[in-house]
Amino acid sequence: MMVSGAGAGGRGGGEAGRPSPGGEDTAFFGHPRGLGYLAGTELWERFSFYGMQSLLMLYMTKYLLLPSVAGDVAGLAGFRAALGAIVGPMSDLAFAAQTFGLYSGFMMVVPLIGSWLGDRVIGRTKTVTLGAVLMAAGHLAMAIEQAFLLALVLLILGGGCLIGNLAAQVGSLYAPEDSRRTRAFGLYLVALNIGAFASPIIVGTLGERVAWRWGFAAAGIGMMLGLLVYLCGRRHLPAQIMIRGGAGKRLGRAQWITIGALAITMVPRIFAIAAAKQAYSIMLVWADGSVDRHVGPWEVPVTWIMSVDGMMTIIGILLVGMLWARLGRRGLEPSDVRKIGIGNLMVAAAFLMIGLMAQLAKVPLLGWLGFYLLLDLSYAWWDPPGKALISRFAPASVNGTMFAASNLATAGGFFLLGYLGRYYEALGPSFYFLMTALLPIVGGLFMILFARSLLRLLETADREGAGDVAAPHLARG
Repeated sequence: MMVSGAGAGGRGGGEAGRPSPGGEDTAFFGHPRGLGYLAGTELWERFSFYGMQSLLMLYMTKYLLLPSVAGDVAGLAGFRAALGAIVGPMSDLAFAAQTFGLYSGFMMVVPLIGSWLGDRVIGRTKTVTLGAVLMAAGHLAMAIEQAFLLALVLLILGGGCLIGNLAAQVGSLYAPEDSRRTRAFGLYLVALNIGAFASPIIVGTLGERVAWRWGFAAAGIGMMLGLLVYLCGRRHLPAQIMIRGGAGKRLGRAQWITIGALAITMVPRIFAIAAAKQAYSIMLVWADGSVDRHVGPWEVPVTWIMSVDGMMTIIGILLVGMLWARLGRRGLEPSDVRKIGIGNLMVAAAFLMIGLMAQLAKVPLLGWLGFYLLLDLSYAWWDPPGKALISRFAPASVNGTMFAASNLATAGGFFLLGYLGRYYEALGPSFYFLMTALLPIVGGLFMILFARSLLRLLETADREGAGDVAAPHLARG
């Protein structure tokens, strides 16, 4: 196999001072210090992403699509006409939802190309750096309404370079047998949600209460800070094995079985995403007029719920991690496959809850917060375990690509979300959210009932000695 030892910066694999996976470094809460830099980068990347997410639907429905504004946006009329030719006529709300779904979906599709660049062409650090620069430019371009579509393209290309490669580098910090791996992705998700907590308060408030352009500019500054953190931590990332050309070792039958099993575990993610991410798109538009957000005489900005959402996700991850540790000591911790199934059913329960509450004339703020609490607890069950399965079982030569494939499943969920948005006005909020609750149920039950079978398939390469590395089995379901 022809390989080049590309470090985090694309240099030779034998660089002095580079940490090796599974080393003695426990400087960051018992984990390698490289995890701290990667988590810090993800914090600022998500700060910019969730700032954009909290504003996009509101920005489009309350400002950009106004007749006096939309005509000045370069290419918007042609984009809407082309989209309408594919999916049919759309109201402004349906068009905004479709745009949100396409933007978020392509943000997850393009990482397939970005991961290929990181795995085989220029190395992960250069690809992540390029992605951060493009994303910062995109957020700053959002401050110019005429450049709206160009800004979305820059953001999509930047996210494509950054997302899969950053997550893959987290896994590379650990030896295959290192039991800290799943909890490392939990800490990574905590950092993500610190960014998600801070972003709506800063980006959302600037955009919603001051001027839209100031909110988007703040998101761009956040992305530049993320790039700075990443570059400062380069020396704490392990050397990368980067495959050059097409003469690499072909994957064997056992490895393809493992890859196929990983693909199966990603299917429920499509429907979980299509359901869960409604909470950050159409639900914000609904809540703007249907949730009583008054605390005394003061009305809480609708984007601030995203900060509470981020905080509750952090708390949920920590609590669930403590629960897993306690169950693990008793030999009762569910397998990562079964954890994903439990998380899917929790998403369904959250939307059943909000669907019933949406029948009220005004939904109380505490009721809406209760929905996000249950939804946020679900993330701890299905997001870190899904990443851990890929990091643990995917062949090293396609590890980044498999993370990108997971993002492709996420993209499918966003595309489905955008398409479903056309039914919101026809069904009404209550029935729409109850319909959403149905999406993750089948996948959740499948993952729970067939957990053992899926784990046997995932372990095929290990059993037959065809994996890139040997490692012990995950907890049984």
